[in-house]
Amino acid sequence: MAGNWADFQYEIYLNGMTGAVPRLPTDLTRLEELTERRLGPGQVGYVAGSAGDGSTARANRAALARRRIVPRMLRDVHERDLSVEVLGRALPAPLALAPVGVLSLMHPDAEPAAARAAAAQGVPFVLSSASSTPMEQVAEAMGDAERWFQLYWPKDPEVARSFLGRARAAGFTALVVTLDTPLLSWRPRDLDQAFLPFLHGVGTANYFSDPAFRAGLAKPVHEDPNAAVMHFVGMFSDPAKTWPDLAFLRENWDGPILLKGVLHPDDARLAADAGMDAVVVSNHGGRQVAGAVAAADALPGVVAAAGDRLTVLFDSGVRTGDDVFKALALGARAVLVGRPYVYGLGLDGQAGVEHVIRCLLAELDLTLALSGHATLATIGPGDLVEGAG
Repeated sequence: MAGNWADFQYEIYLNGMTGAVPRLPTDLTRLEELTERRLGPGQVGYVAGSAGDGSTARANRAALARRRIVPRMLRDVHERDLSVEVLGRALPAPLALAPVGVLSLMHPDAEPAAARAAAAQGVPFVLSSASSTPMEQVAEAMGDAERWFQLYWPKDPEVARSFLGRARAAGFTALVVTLDTPLLSWRPRDLDQAFLPFLHGVGTANYFSDPAFRAGLAKPVHEDPNAAVMHFVGMFSDPAKTWPDLAFLRENWDGPILLKGVLHPDDARLAADAGMDAVVVSNHGGRQVAGAVAAADALPGVVAAAGDRLTVLFDSGVRTGDDVFKALALGARAVLVGRPYVYGLGLDGQAGVEHVIRCLLAELDLTLALSGHATLATIGPGDLVEGAG
């Protein structure tokens, strides 16, 4: 795929010769509004909503906007290579689809559609523990494509162990452990609709299909679904977990482990001390702590603390190709994108997700070239200045 991502624009222009225009906007910042118009407020609110008054989500966007790219001229950029190695895996571009739960809220094809889109474009798909499709079915939809499993670390160690064993058996190569959700935050959009999908048995497929989970039920899930939901709620997350508990994951997972939700440099150091492989600088897209530091503002400090001990990835607030460029310039090895692909899924299924991936990477490819870079290796903090946004 080296150097070919930008060709998507010519494909669009050539299709225009027959009167065809893209089914979805190529400005991905417009997708949220379109999705709001097409789907119900509960469904969209669960994806688009944030903690508190949304200040952290806004700060994520502002922190990226405040950093401005300084293009360089007369450099040979006629061939570009966006490929990157992440945790020993060769990727065609520095992008993965972030873990987002309950995708059946957005489209009936749910996680398998998004996973197939990622596979078709060669980017990793990170499957949420809270998916509406069991992990084995998602793996089957992807064939041999790169897939990572995101763990919401449950209170019951047997369920955690079972999840890890199932994920490994299903071909998930890396484990992404979300640390920033030991409790659900105060989310007014969901509260105002009194809507939490898990209470309706949506987003619980990995649990309800798990032998260790089912062993804790008095009756099978289909005979007493409410009891199954309450069993899930009781174990979903564990606010008592601390750094020494990471040893459990190391003992039960033999691939790379990424800790998602790291914002403080000291937490990056603790992750390295615990033998972790990577951190994802993320504030959960603004969904967990209102008033929190913007992810892009936290990124340079975490990169400096990580040094060569950890790979640093980034998510939260990414909407455009230039956002990806900026995160890479600030030291991220690769970027996870969340809400935009979910909106693409809601609007046009698998094709919508592929559209989002191709738009993001075409814009990144062009931004790279027009800023004077042929590879990702040459971009750094010196390519950015801080402005007013």
